[in-house]
Amino acid sequence: MAPKEESAELKAKGNKYFASHEWLNAIDSYTKAIEMYDQDPSYYCNRAQANIKLEQYGYAIADADKAIELDSAYAKAYYRRAVANTAILNSRAAVKDFKAVVRLEPSNKDAKLKLAECEKIVKRVEFLRAIEVGDPPSAFEGLDIDSLAVDPSYDGAKLGKEMTQEFIDDTISRFKNGKKLHRKYVYQIIAAVRKIVYDEPTMVEMEVQKGHQLTVCGDTHGQFFDLMELFRLNGFPSESHYYLFNGDFVDRGSWSTEIALLLYAYKWLHPKVFFLNRGNHETDDMNRVYGFEGECKAKYSERVFKLFSESFSALPLATLIGKKFFTLHGGLFSDDKISLDDVRNLNRHQQRQPGQQGLMMEMLWTDPQPMPGRGPSKRGVGLQFGPDVTKRFCEANGLEAVIRSHEVRMEGYEVEHDGHCITVFSAPKYCDSTENKGAYINIGPEHKLEFHKFDAVPHPDIKPMAYAQSSLMSMM
Repeated sequence: MAPKEESAELKAKGNKYFASHEWLNAIDSYTKAIEMYDQDPSYYCNRAQANIKLEQYGYAIADADKAIELDSAYAKAYYRRAVANTAILNSRAAVKDFKAVVRLEPSNKDAKLKLAECEKIVKRVEFLRAIEVGDPPSAFEGLDIDSLAVDPSYDGAKLGKEMTQEFIDDTISRFKNGKKLHRKYVYQIIAAVRKIVYDEPTMVEMEVQKGHQLTVCGDTHGQFFDLMELFRLNGFPSESHYYLFNGDFVDRGSWSTEIALLLYAYKWLHPKVFFLNRGNHETDDMNRVYGFEGECKAKYSERVFKLFSESFSALPLATLIGKKFFTLHGGLFSDDKISLDDVRNLNRHQQRQPGQQGLMMEMLWTDPQPMPGRGPSKRGVGLQFGPDVTKRFCEANGLEAVIRSHEVRMEGYEVEHDGHCITVFSAPKYCDSTENKGAYINIGPEHKLEFHKFDAVPHPDIKPMAYAQSSLMSMM
């Protein structure tokens, strides 16, 4: 069989994998097709779409670039690149590519709609920058929670000055039944937790006491019913069963307010043994695009989003478990000289949002790679670090491993870099479109890691990204 024909068969095989949501196998087939015959732009374009599904937007842009290089009139490649740039909030570049699609396909109504939506995003970003002030007033300013009355018709448990297990149990029941909390209680929970986490160090240092257990969870991304399954299987938080949620509680999934409020309620009830690290989705720019801001407005109010935003910026960035496991959302750094002391000394309160560079951005955004050294990010944001980087960091800081989240793993977790880098992801069947398992890690006083996997459970018929303010993002 000629290479061109054989490559076409590999592409067809990749398409079948794609149709069954097997993104990694699809990429592997498209890659083999390209290795066999590298002059067909559709191979790169299809691989770009699979990379988009895996949130590897940097790789998707590179594939679209190659497809356009091979065929400058290939509208689908411009479309793929526009979608990838939209996902990493590079809306100006996306507008340019959507304009190219409309020029090449004047009757493409979908491209015209996406172009209009993308132009709206650009205008909104420019507007927000124009009204931005250096040190904005606190969202809590002027909020008199005590003066708010709870309507007698409210049928939920009452919340006094302190969080109770009874209130949490009722909250879980309400959320399962599609009910909301009274706005007074929402304000109380966010205000209490913002104060607790603000006073915590940038890197919380904790030990697992004898007879106790810590569970480390990765991204939950608004998948409330899957979080309930995790608790059903592994036990609910208590004074002897610690939990650490390693960022990305919100966005994408359509029960993000439910997860954020429940995790905050547990933090208030168990402040010394329930831990929350900030993720790259506990940030304003991601929340505006990926659904959390829209969900807060739809279920509660714009003020609730602003209160959450302020509380997110107060969250610790890392947790050191037993002096052995450095746990943070993203990963390691662009400079080998960075140590745990640099993380300890980072004043996160001077910088509410992570920005495009610096220590906070790297802690929230970077990813491991199998090759030594460092490389450009497959996401298009941050960087990638190799096994040698991880080994040097662990040796210099007396660590066994780095535990991080931030990425889908098909088995829910993955141990990489000769055991020194561990990824845990706790949102099974991510966004209802990826056939991955969820996972969590149990750690006892002896610091042995026990990995557990779990499957997604049914949820009410509300699609992921239901509250995203642009249908552009529903394509992610």
